[in-house]
Amino acid sequence: MEGFWDWLGDNEWSAWLGLAFIFGIAETTTLDLVFLMLAAGAASGAVASVAGLPFMAQTLIAIGVSAALIGVVRPIAKRHLRVPTRVRTGAAALVGLSAVVLERVDGDGGRIKLQGEIWTARSFDGRTVIEPGENVDVVEIDGATALVFPGHDPV
Repeated sequence: MEGFWDWLGDNEWSAWLGLAFIFGIAETTTLDLVFLMLAAGAASGAVASVAGLPFMAQTLIAIGVSAALIGVVRPIAKRHLRVPTRVRTGAAALVGLSAVVLERVDGDGGRIKLQGEIWTARSFDGRTVIEPGENVDVVEIDGATALVFPGHDPV
């Protein structure tokens, strides 16, 4: 066993790279970027070892680089990896908006003013009757017809 420790003392860089490899494997299971930053710190320890620095200096460099990466780089990387919320466009963007009834709306039809445009409309439940001038909320868009329900004041 003494031969192993002698070899390791002469090849500390390989221990650092092995540790970096283990951290890299751990990162694939967590995908949280912590182990990736630790792997980069271990790799910096390997570089310090190749440069001939003593083991204590290698360790301090590895810890310092890891801490800096976790504290500075990781939050920035996580922000860039976040998937933006899905933006609704077209008719889907109209769902949830308020409108004003222009012509009586019931289960068979009617007209509303929605976002400055005139739309055909039906009551969402097919039974409700909404008179002109009343406010409605758009629950769904079915083709070119807004399905509405009595609602709040238009926004």
